Amino acid sequence: MSSTPSALEVLRLKDFRWFFLSRSVNIVGSMMTPVTIAFAVLHIDNSAESLGVVLAAQLGANVLCLLFGGVIADRLPRRAVMQACYLAMAAVQVTMAIGLDFGWATVPLMVVLAALSGGVSAFSMPAQQGLIPQLVPKSQLQQADSLMAFVRNGATFIGPVIGTTLVVVTGPALALAIDGCAFMVAAVMLAKVALPEKIAGPSTSILTELRDGWGEFTSRTWLWVVVAVFGVLNVIHVGAWVVIGPVIAKNNDAVGIQGWGFVVGSEAVGMLVMSVILLRWRLKRPLRAGMVGMACFAIPVLLLGIHPATVPLMVVAFVSGMGSQTFSTGWTVAMMERIPSEVLSRVSSYDMLGSFVAIPIGSLMFGWLATNVDVETVLVTAGSVYVALALLTLLVPSIRRLGRVEDEEDEIVIAA
Repeated sequence: MSSTPSALEVLRLKDFRWFFLSRSVNIVGSMMTPVTIAFAVLHIDNSAESLGVVLAAQLGANVLCLLFGGVIADRLPRRAVMQACYLAMAAVQVTMAIGLDFGWATVPLMVVLAALSGGVSAFSMPAQQGLIPQLVPKSQLQQADSLMAFVRNGATFIGPVIGTTLVVVTGPALALAIDGCAFMVAAVMLAKVALPEKIAGPSTSILTELRDGWGEFTSRTWLWVVVAVFGVLNVIHVGAWVVIGPVIAKNNDAVGIQGWGFVVGSEAVGMLVMSVILLRWRLKRPLRAGMVGMACFAIPVLLLGIHPATVPLMVVAFVSGMGSQTFSTGWTVAMMERIPSEVLSRVSSYDMLGSFVAIPIGSLMFGWLATNVDVETVLVTAGSVYVALALLTLLVPSIRRLGRVEDEEDEIVIAA
Protein backbone atom coordinates (compact mmCIF):
# COMPACT_ATOMS: atom_id res chain seq x y z
CA MET A 1 0.00 0.00 0.00
CA SER A 2 1.10 3.60 -0.56
CA SER A 3 -0.15 6.85 0.90
CA THR A 4 -2.96 8.97 -0.60
CA PRO A 5 -3.88 12.67 -0.21
CA SER A 6 -6.07 13.93 2.62
CA ALA A 7 -9.65 12.68 2.62
CA LEU A 8 -10.87 16.25 3.03
CA GLU A 9 -10.09 16.93 -0.63
CA VAL A 10 -13.03 14.87 -1.84
CA LEU A 11 -15.40 16.82 0.46
CA ARG A 12 -14.52 19.99 -1.42
CA LEU A 13 -16.63 18.62 -4.29
CA LYS A 14 -20.06 20.18 -3.61
CA ASP A 15 -22.21 17.47 -5.13
CA PHE A 16 -20.34 14.64 -3.45
CA ARG A 17 -20.54 16.56 -0.17
CA TRP A 18 -24.36 16.65 -0.33
CA PHE A 19 -24.49 13.01 -1.39
CA PHE A 20 -22.21 12.13 1.52
CA LEU A 21 -24.39 14.05 3.99
CA SER A 22 -27.55 12.42 2.65
CA ARG A 23 -26.08 8.93 2.91
CA SER A 24 -24.74 9.69 6.38
CA VAL A 25 -28.18 10.63 7.69
CA ASN A 26 -29.69 7.54 6.09
CA ILE A 27 -26.97 5.22 7.41
CA VAL A 28 -27.07 6.47 10.99
CA GLY A 29 -30.77 5.61 11.18
CA SER A 30 -30.75 2.38 9.20
CA MET A 31 -27.86 0.71 11.05
CA MET A 32 -30.20 0.08 13.97
CA THR A 33 -32.68 -1.73 11.76
CA PRO A 34 -31.24 -5.22 11.07
CA VAL A 35 -30.67 -6.11 14.72
CA THR A 36 -33.94 -4.42 15.70
CA ILE A 37 -35.96 -6.36 13.13
CA ALA A 38 -34.25 -9.60 14.15
CA PHE A 39 -35.25 -9.21 17.78
CA ALA A 40 -38.69 -7.88 16.78
CA VAL A 41 -39.35 -11.14 14.93
CA LEU A 42 -37.97 -13.16 17.85
CA HIS A 43 -40.23 -11.15 20.16
CA ILE A 44 -43.25 -12.16 18.08
CA ASP A 45 -42.09 -15.79 17.73
CA ASN A 46 -38.91 -16.99 19.45
CA SER A 47 -37.89 -19.21 16.56
CA ALA A 48 -34.87 -19.31 14.24
CA GLU A 49 -37.15 -20.63 11.50
CA SER A 50 -39.45 -17.58 11.72
CA LEU A 51 -36.46 -15.24 11.53
CA GLY A 52 -35.12 -17.24 8.59
CA VAL A 53 -38.45 -16.89 6.75
CA VAL A 54 -38.52 -13.09 7.25
CA LEU A 55 -34.93 -12.73 6.03
CA ALA A 56 -35.64 -15.03 3.09
CA ALA A 57 -38.61 -12.86 2.07
CA GLN A 58 -36.51 -9.69 2.22
CA LEU A 59 -33.57 -11.13 0.33
CA GLY A 60 -35.75 -13.06 -2.12
CA ALA A 61 -37.59 -9.91 -3.19
CA ASN A 62 -34.24 -8.15 -3.49
CA VAL A 63 -32.88 -10.84 -5.79
CA LEU A 64 -36.01 -10.86 -7.98
CA CYS A 65 -35.83 -7.09 -8.55
CA LEU A 66 -32.06 -6.53 -8.82
CA LEU A 67 -31.60 -6.84 -12.58
CA PHE A 68 -34.46 -4.45 -13.29
CA GLY A 69 -33.04 -2.11 -10.64
CA GLY A 70 -29.76 -1.98 -12.55
CA VAL A 71 -31.47 -1.20 -15.87
CA ILE A 72 -33.63 1.53 -14.29
CA ALA A 73 -30.58 3.11 -12.62
CA ASP A 74 -28.72 3.23 -15.96
CA ARG A 75 -31.79 4.60 -17.80
CA LEU A 76 -33.13 7.22 -15.36
CA PRO A 77 -31.41 9.92 -13.27
CA ARG A 78 -29.82 7.96 -10.45
CA ARG A 79 -30.52 10.68 -7.90
CA ALA A 80 -34.25 10.52 -8.61
CA VAL A 81 -34.21 6.72 -8.32
CA MET A 82 -32.55 6.92 -4.92
CA GLN A 83 -34.97 9.60 -3.67
CA ALA A 84 -38.00 7.52 -4.65
CA CYS A 85 -36.50 4.47 -2.93
CA TYR A 86 -35.78 6.42 0.26
CA LEU A 87 -39.38 7.63 0.49
CA ALA A 88 -40.73 4.13 -0.12
CA MET A 89 -38.43 2.71 2.57
CA ALA A 90 -39.64 5.39 5.00
CA ALA A 91 -43.21 4.20 4.49
CA VAL A 92 -42.22 0.56 5.11
CA GLN A 93 -40.27 1.31 8.29
CA VAL A 94 -43.00 3.51 9.76
CA THR A 95 -45.59 0.80 9.06
CA MET A 96 -43.43 -1.74 10.89
CA ALA A 97 -43.08 0.64 13.83
CA ILE A 98 -46.81 1.28 14.06
CA GLY A 99 -47.59 -2.44 13.86
CA LEU A 100 -45.16 -3.25 16.65
CA ASP A 101 -46.26 -0.32 18.82
CA PHE A 102 -49.97 -1.15 18.58
CA GLY A 103 -49.45 -4.89 18.94
CA TRP A 104 -50.90 -6.11 15.64
CA ALA A 105 -47.56 -7.06 14.07
CA THR A 106 -47.33 -10.75 13.16
CA VAL A 107 -44.70 -12.87 11.44
CA PRO A 108 -46.72 -12.87 8.15
CA LEU A 109 -46.92 -9.06 8.28
CA MET A 110 -43.16 -8.83 8.90
CA VAL A 111 -42.64 -11.16 5.91
CA VAL A 112 -44.67 -8.85 3.63
CA LEU A 113 -42.96 -5.67 4.84
CA ALA A 114 -39.52 -7.29 4.66
CA ALA A 115 -40.25 -8.30 1.05
CA LEU A 116 -41.24 -4.71 0.19
CA SER A 117 -38.05 -3.47 1.83
CA GLY A 118 -35.92 -5.92 -0.14
CA GLY A 119 -37.61 -5.04 -3.42
CA VAL A 120 -37.10 -1.30 -2.94
CA SER A 121 -33.43 -1.70 -1.98
CA ALA A 122 -32.86 -3.61 -5.25
CA PHE A 123 -33.40 -0.31 -7.07
CA SER A 124 -31.45 1.95 -4.69
CA MET A 125 -28.25 -0.12 -4.44
CA PRO A 126 -27.31 -0.16 -8.16
CA ALA A 127 -28.24 3.54 -8.42
CA GLN A 128 -25.93 4.40 -5.53
CA GLN A 129 -23.08 2.33 -6.97
CA GLY A 130 -23.40 4.07 -10.33
CA LEU A 131 -23.80 7.55 -8.86
CA ILE A 132 -20.45 7.89 -7.07
CA PRO A 133 -18.23 7.85 -10.22
CA GLN A 134 -20.42 10.66 -11.61
CA LEU A 135 -19.51 12.82 -8.62
CA VAL A 136 -15.85 11.93 -7.97
CA PRO A 137 -12.78 11.64 -10.28
CA LYS A 138 -11.05 8.25 -10.45
CA SER A 139 -8.06 9.49 -8.47
CA GLN A 140 -10.32 10.11 -5.44
CA LEU A 141 -12.58 7.03 -5.59
CA GLN A 142 -10.80 5.23 -2.75
CA GLN A 143 -10.99 8.35 -0.60
CA ALA A 144 -14.71 8.75 -1.32
CA ASP A 145 -15.48 5.11 -0.54
CA SER A 146 -13.36 5.08 2.61
CA LEU A 147 -14.94 8.31 3.86
CA MET A 148 -18.41 6.88 3.37
CA ALA A 149 -17.28 3.63 4.97
CA PHE A 150 -16.03 5.59 7.99
CA VAL A 151 -19.53 6.96 8.63
CA ARG A 152 -21.20 3.65 7.78
CA ASN A 153 -18.97 1.69 10.11
CA GLY A 154 -19.26 4.23 12.89
CA ALA A 155 -23.02 3.97 12.61
CA THR A 156 -22.77 0.18 12.41
CA PHE A 157 -21.01 0.21 15.78
CA ILE A 158 -23.38 2.63 17.45
CA GLY A 159 -26.54 1.38 15.74
CA PRO A 160 -26.65 -2.20 17.11
CA VAL A 161 -25.80 -0.99 20.61
CA ILE A 162 -28.57 1.65 20.51
CA GLY A 163 -30.93 -0.76 18.76
CA THR A 164 -30.50 -3.58 21.27
CA THR A 165 -30.76 -1.09 24.16
CA LEU A 166 -34.02 0.26 22.73
CA VAL A 167 -35.32 -3.31 22.33
CA VAL A 168 -34.59 -3.99 26.00
CA VAL A 169 -35.90 -0.65 27.33
CA THR A 170 -38.75 0.36 25.03
CA GLY A 171 -39.15 -2.33 22.37
CA PRO A 172 -38.16 -2.20 18.67
CA ALA A 173 -40.82 0.24 17.40
CA LEU A 174 -38.91 3.44 18.27
CA ALA A 175 -35.78 2.35 16.39
CA LEU A 176 -37.82 1.60 13.27
CA ALA A 177 -39.61 4.97 13.50
CA ILE A 178 -36.27 6.80 13.73
CA ASP A 179 -35.04 4.92 10.67
CA GLY A 180 -38.16 5.95 8.72
CA CYS A 181 -37.56 9.61 9.56
CA ALA A 182 -33.90 9.30 8.51
CA PHE A 183 -34.95 8.04 5.07
CA MET A 184 -37.20 11.08 4.59
CA VAL A 185 -34.47 13.56 5.59
CA ALA A 186 -31.96 11.81 3.31
CA ALA A 187 -34.35 12.09 0.34
CA VAL A 188 -34.64 15.85 0.85
CA MET A 189 -30.86 16.31 1.09
CA LEU A 190 -30.29 14.43 -2.16
CA ALA A 191 -32.12 17.23 -3.99
CA LYS A 192 -28.95 19.33 -3.58
CA VAL A 193 -26.93 16.90 -5.74
CA ALA A 194 -26.55 18.05 -9.36
CA LEU A 195 -25.59 15.47 -11.98
CA PRO A 196 -24.35 15.85 -15.58
CA GLU A 197 -27.11 15.71 -18.17
CA LYS A 198 -27.66 12.22 -19.55
CA ILE A 199 -26.79 11.92 -23.24
CA ALA A 200 -29.73 10.32 -24.98
CA GLY A 201 -28.65 7.16 -26.78
CA PRO A 202 -30.51 4.91 -29.18
CA SER A 203 -33.71 3.45 -27.74
CA THR A 204 -33.13 -0.18 -26.72
CA SER A 205 -35.24 -2.78 -24.98
CA ILE A 206 -34.72 -3.83 -21.39
CA LEU A 207 -33.62 -7.29 -22.58
CA THR A 208 -30.98 -5.73 -24.84
CA GLU A 209 -29.65 -3.63 -21.99
CA LEU A 210 -29.58 -6.66 -19.71
CA ARG A 211 -27.67 -8.60 -22.37
CA ASP A 212 -25.14 -5.77 -22.74
CA GLY A 213 -24.64 -5.69 -18.98
CA TRP A 214 -24.20 -9.49 -18.92
CA GLY A 215 -21.54 -9.23 -21.61
CA GLU A 216 -19.60 -6.67 -19.57
CA PHE A 217 -19.96 -8.86 -16.47
CA THR A 218 -18.81 -12.16 -18.00
CA SER A 219 -15.90 -10.60 -19.92
CA ARG A 220 -13.95 -10.06 -16.68
CA THR A 221 -12.77 -13.25 -14.99
CA TRP A 222 -11.87 -11.52 -11.71
CA LEU A 223 -15.41 -10.17 -11.52
CA TRP A 224 -17.52 -13.27 -12.10
CA VAL A 225 -15.25 -15.59 -10.08
CA VAL A 226 -15.43 -13.40 -6.96
CA VAL A 227 -19.19 -13.00 -7.38
CA ALA A 228 -19.67 -16.76 -7.76
CA VAL A 229 -17.67 -17.43 -4.60
CA PHE A 230 -19.59 -14.78 -2.69
CA GLY A 231 -22.77 -16.57 -3.67
CA VAL A 232 -21.67 -19.20 -1.13
CA LEU A 233 -19.82 -16.94 1.33
CA ASN A 234 -22.88 -14.72 1.83
CA VAL A 235 -25.09 -17.76 2.50
CA ILE A 236 -22.72 -18.73 5.30
CA HIS A 237 -22.43 -15.17 6.58
CA VAL A 238 -26.18 -14.60 6.78
CA GLY A 239 -26.98 -18.13 7.95
CA ALA A 240 -24.32 -18.37 10.65
CA TRP A 241 -24.16 -14.76 11.82
CA VAL A 242 -27.54 -13.17 11.12
CA VAL A 243 -29.84 -16.17 11.68
CA ILE A 244 -28.04 -18.41 14.18
CA GLY A 245 -26.09 -15.65 15.97
CA PRO A 246 -29.07 -13.82 17.53
CA VAL A 247 -30.69 -17.13 18.50
CA ILE A 248 -27.56 -18.25 20.36
CA ALA A 249 -27.25 -14.80 21.96
CA LYS A 250 -30.85 -14.66 23.14
CA ASN A 251 -30.71 -18.13 24.69
CA ASN A 252 -27.16 -18.08 26.10
CA ASP A 253 -26.38 -16.14 29.29
CA ALA A 254 -22.71 -15.84 28.25
CA VAL A 255 -23.80 -13.50 25.42
CA GLY A 256 -27.38 -12.21 25.77
CA ILE A 257 -29.19 -9.65 23.62
CA GLN A 258 -27.08 -6.69 24.70
CA GLY A 259 -23.93 -8.79 24.51
CA TRP A 260 -24.74 -9.60 20.90
CA GLY A 261 -25.14 -5.90 20.22
CA PHE A 262 -21.59 -5.35 21.48
CA VAL A 263 -20.28 -8.24 19.36
CA VAL A 264 -21.87 -6.86 16.19
CA GLY A 265 -20.68 -3.41 17.23
CA SER A 266 -17.10 -4.67 17.62
CA GLU A 267 -17.18 -5.96 14.07
CA ALA A 268 -18.21 -2.45 13.02
CA VAL A 269 -15.35 -0.91 15.04
CA GLY A 270 -12.91 -3.10 13.13
CA MET A 271 -14.41 -1.86 9.89
CA LEU A 272 -14.26 1.70 11.19
CA VAL A 273 -10.58 1.43 12.07
CA MET A 274 -9.74 -0.03 8.67
CA SER A 275 -11.74 2.65 6.85
CA VAL A 276 -9.64 5.29 8.65
CA ILE A 277 -6.45 3.48 7.60
CA LEU A 278 -7.66 3.33 4.00
CA LEU A 279 -8.29 7.07 3.98
CA ARG A 280 -4.51 7.48 4.08
CA TRP A 281 -3.13 4.29 2.54
CA ARG A 282 -3.70 3.16 -1.01
CA LEU A 283 -4.48 -0.46 -1.88
CA LYS A 284 -2.17 -1.51 -4.72
CA ARG A 285 -3.63 -5.04 -5.05
CA PRO A 286 -7.25 -4.46 -3.94
CA LEU A 287 -8.67 -7.94 -4.57
CA ARG A 288 -5.71 -9.86 -3.15
CA ALA A 289 -5.86 -7.89 0.09
CA GLY A 290 -9.65 -8.07 0.10
CA MET A 291 -10.00 -11.85 -0.19
CA VAL A 292 -7.40 -12.43 2.53
CA GLY A 293 -9.37 -10.01 4.68
CA MET A 294 -12.65 -11.84 4.01
CA ALA A 295 -11.13 -15.15 5.14
CA CYS A 296 -10.90 -13.66 8.65
CA PHE A 297 -14.68 -13.93 9.04
CA ALA A 298 -14.30 -17.67 9.53
CA ILE A 299 -12.76 -17.03 12.97
CA PRO A 300 -15.87 -15.55 14.69
CA VAL A 301 -18.08 -18.19 13.04
CA LEU A 302 -15.91 -20.98 14.46
CA LEU A 303 -15.78 -19.35 17.90
CA LEU A 304 -19.56 -18.82 17.90
CA GLY A 305 -19.92 -22.58 17.54
CA ILE A 306 -17.15 -23.68 19.89
CA HIS A 307 -17.26 -21.13 22.71
CA PRO A 308 -19.93 -18.41 22.47
CA ALA A 309 -18.97 -15.69 24.97
CA THR A 310 -19.23 -11.93 24.57
CA VAL A 311 -15.63 -10.74 25.09
CA PRO A 312 -13.83 -13.36 22.91
CA LEU A 313 -16.43 -12.87 20.19
CA MET A 314 -15.90 -9.10 20.34
CA VAL A 315 -12.16 -9.54 19.78
CA VAL A 316 -12.43 -11.83 16.75
CA ALA A 317 -15.35 -9.83 15.34
CA PHE A 318 -13.11 -6.74 15.44
CA VAL A 319 -10.43 -8.53 13.37
CA SER A 320 -13.09 -9.82 10.98
CA GLY A 321 -14.46 -6.30 10.55
CA MET A 322 -11.04 -4.99 9.52
CA GLY A 323 -10.78 -7.72 6.90
CA SER A 324 -14.31 -7.14 5.64
CA GLN A 325 -13.70 -3.42 5.14
CA THR A 326 -10.49 -4.13 3.24
CA PHE A 327 -12.48 -6.23 0.79
CA SER A 328 -15.35 -3.74 0.59
CA THR A 329 -13.10 -0.83 -0.36
CA GLY A 330 -10.96 -2.93 -2.69
CA TRP A 331 -13.98 -4.33 -4.49
CA THR A 332 -15.72 -0.97 -4.84
CA VAL A 333 -12.61 0.70 -6.21
CA ALA A 334 -11.96 -2.15 -8.67
CA MET A 335 -15.54 -1.98 -9.96
CA MET A 336 -15.59 1.81 -10.31
CA GLU A 337 -12.17 1.93 -11.98
CA ARG A 338 -12.69 -1.00 -14.36
CA ILE A 339 -16.39 -0.81 -15.36
CA PRO A 340 -17.60 1.97 -17.72
CA SER A 341 -19.96 4.38 -15.94
CA GLU A 342 -22.77 3.95 -18.47
CA VAL A 343 -23.14 0.23 -17.62
CA LEU A 344 -21.94 0.27 -14.01
CA SER A 345 -25.40 0.00 -12.45
CA ARG A 346 -26.28 -3.00 -14.62
CA VAL A 347 -22.98 -4.75 -13.90
CA SER A 348 -23.46 -3.95 -10.21
CA SER A 349 -26.89 -5.55 -10.34
CA TYR A 350 -25.38 -8.76 -11.75
CA ASP A 351 -22.77 -8.59 -8.99
CA MET A 352 -25.48 -8.24 -6.36
CA LEU A 353 -27.69 -10.90 -7.96
CA GLY A 354 -24.91 -13.49 -8.02
CA SER A 355 -23.81 -12.58 -4.51
CA PHE A 356 -27.30 -12.61 -3.01
CA VAL A 357 -29.27 -15.16 -5.05
CA ALA A 358 -28.75 -18.13 -2.73
CA ILE A 359 -29.13 -16.20 0.55
CA PRO A 360 -32.92 -16.69 0.89
CA ILE A 361 -32.49 -20.47 0.57
CA GLY A 362 -29.48 -20.33 2.88
CA SER A 363 -31.33 -18.40 5.57
CA LEU A 364 -34.13 -20.98 5.51
CA MET A 365 -31.60 -23.80 5.52
CA PHE A 366 -29.61 -22.43 8.46
CA GLY A 367 -32.84 -21.75 10.36
CA TRP A 368 -33.81 -25.41 9.87
CA LEU A 369 -30.31 -26.64 10.76
CA ALA A 370 -30.25 -24.57 13.95
CA THR A 371 -33.48 -26.28 15.02
CA ASN A 372 -32.69 -29.85 13.97
CA VAL A 373 -28.88 -30.30 14.00
CA ASP A 374 -26.17 -29.72 16.61
CA VAL A 375 -25.36 -26.01 16.28
CA GLU A 376 -21.63 -26.42 17.01
CA THR A 377 -21.28 -28.89 14.14
CA VAL A 378 -23.14 -26.53 11.79
CA LEU A 379 -20.96 -23.53 12.65
CA VAL A 380 -17.61 -25.34 12.62
CA THR A 381 -18.42 -26.80 9.20
CA ALA A 382 -19.60 -23.42 7.91
CA GLY A 383 -16.46 -21.63 9.14
CA SER A 384 -14.16 -24.21 7.57
CA VAL A 385 -15.87 -23.99 4.18
CA TYR A 386 -15.80 -20.19 4.36
CA VAL A 387 -12.05 -19.81 4.86
CA ALA A 388 -11.24 -22.42 2.20
CA LEU A 389 -13.38 -20.75 -0.47
CA ALA A 390 -12.12 -17.24 0.30
CA LEU A 391 -8.46 -18.24 -0.06
CA LEU A 392 -8.99 -20.45 -3.12
CA THR A 393 -9.92 -17.36 -5.15
CA LEU A 394 -6.28 -16.27 -4.95
CA LEU A 395 -5.40 -19.11 -7.33
CA VAL A 396 -7.00 -17.04 -10.12
CA PRO A 397 -4.24 -14.81 -11.59
CA SER A 398 -6.52 -11.87 -12.47
CA ILE A 399 -7.71 -11.70 -8.83
CA ARG A 400 -4.28 -12.10 -7.32
CA ARG A 401 -2.58 -9.61 -9.67
CA LEU A 402 -5.28 -6.98 -10.25
CA GLY A 403 -3.76 -3.57 -9.61
CA ARG A 404 -4.88 0.05 -9.90
CA VAL A 405 -5.71 1.78 -13.18
CA GLU A 406 -3.57 4.79 -12.28
CA ASP A 407 -0.50 2.59 -11.83
CA GLU A 408 -1.03 1.00 -15.23
CA GLU A 409 -1.45 4.41 -16.88
CA ASP A 410 1.77 5.63 -15.22
CA GLU A 411 3.63 2.58 -16.51
CA ILE A 412 2.41 3.29 -20.03
CA VAL A 413 3.57 6.91 -19.82
CA ILE A 414 6.99 5.86 -18.51
CA ALA A 415 7.35 3.22 -21.22
CA ALA A 416 6.48 5.81 -23.89
